Amino acid sequence: MTAMIQTIDTPDGPFTLLADERGRVLASGWTDAPEAVLARIAPAARPDRLERGQTDAASAVRAYYAGDLRAIDAVEVVHTGTPLQRRGWAALRRIPPGRALTYTAFAAAFGSPAAVRAAASICARNAPALFVPCHRVLRADGSLGGFAWGLEVKRALLDRERAA
Repeated sequence: MTAMIQTIDTPDGPFTLLADERGRVLASGWTDAPEAVLARIAPAARPDRLERGQTDAASAVRAYYAGDLRAIDAVEVVHTGTPLQRRGWAALRRIPPGRALTYTAFAAAFGSPAAVRAAASICARNAPALFVPCHRVLRADGSLGGFAWGLEVKRALLDRERAA
């Protein structure tokens, strides 16, 4: 498989998208290092070749940063994982902008209320960041917890969404 890779500027820094030939986002994140985004994908699911170019998803990212926080919802993504992980990633996409869930509430949202550790792992293994908004999940005490792309980016995303 050949994948398209594109880096755009955002208020939170460079954002790199990796999309398959159908335009579905495989991975993305706040970096200008293609290898960092590629590393978010399971080795068996990584594309054989990367081509630099334009992705359709970049316009959704620009729209998000321009204030249309729902623009990212229409972008198709591809996840490779277990059934539990796929349920979790689908639940992340249902969290509305401006709202955050605790890991406990997130576990309940994907049908496994006792799977709080799994909830954290699902967030940590989320490859198409922003499109699958794992940044909307917080610790029980309301603190940020972790984020693959840095807590400053997570805080900025949450602040932007709350303000809208």
